[in-house]
Amino acid sequence: MMARGSRVAWSILERLGRFDGGSNPPYPIFMRKADAARIYAALLERYPDARERPETVARGTPFEVLVLTILSAQTTDKAVLKVKPSLFSKYPTPEKLSKAKVADVEKIIHSLGYYHAKAKNIIAASQTLLDEFGGNVPGTMDELLTIPGVGRKTANIVMYHALGKNEGIAVDTHVRRLAQRIGFSDTDNVEVIERDLMAVFPRNEWGDLTDVFIAHGRATCDAKKPLCTECVIKGMCRWYRDNRALI
Repeated sequence: MMARGSRVAWSILERLGRFDGGSNPPYPIFMRKADAARIYAALLERYPDARERPETVARGTPFEVLVLTILSAQTTDKAVLKVKPSLFSKYPTPEKLSKAKVADVEKIIHSLGYYHAKAKNIIAASQTLLDEFGGNVPGTMDELLTIPGVGRKTANIVMYHALGKNEGIAVDTHVRRLAQRIGFSDTDNVEVIERDLMAVFPRNEWGDLTDVFIAHGRATCDAKKPLCTECVIKGMCRWYRDNRALI
C-alpha cells in the first residue's frame, strides 16, 4: 500500500499534469523559474531576431498560417515557403481549396514530405472551416484541434502567430531536444514537455519561446553535434554538465 505522503505527492503531480494516473511514474520537475528566466534572457541576447525570422511559415492570413503549418510537418519551413506562391495563387481561400482535387494539390506540394496525406488534410481542413466555422479559422484551442491535420503544435503556432493568443508552447523537434538537454523536462512526451515549459515561463513568453529555441537548436545545439564550447548557456545546461568531460 502506498504511504499517505506518497499518495499526496502523486495527487499534486496529477493535478499539475505531471502524472497520467496510470502505472508510469511521474516525471520530475527540474527547472526553477529564476533559472529559466536567466536562460531565456541569454538566448534572446544571442538571437535577437529569432522571433522575426524571415523563413517562418507563420506569416500571412490565419488561413495561410494554418495551411502552411500543416504542410510544415516533417519538413522545413524553407521548403514549404517555396510552394506557398503557387498554392495560394490557385487556392487563395478555404472555398477554393475545399473544392480542389487531391491530385492537383499534390502536384503543387509534391516536393514536401508526406504530400499525399498533407494534400488530403489541407483540403479537409478547408472544408471543416466552411462547415463548422463560417470559413474562418477558429479562435480556441479546442476548436482548432477538431480540424484535420492539426495537433497541439500546429494549433499553438496558429493561435499565437495568426491570432495573437498565448495558449501554449509549440513543441517541435528543436524545442523537445533543448527542453531535454537543458533540463526543463525529462520525457519524450511532447504534451508533458509543453506543460513543463509552461510551468516555468510566463505566459507572455510562450509564443516566442519556440522561435528562440529553434534558433538555438539550428545554430548551436545541433542534434548530432552540439557546439557546447560556443554555447551562451552551457553553464546552465544539464547536458553540458553531464558531458563536458567528453567534449
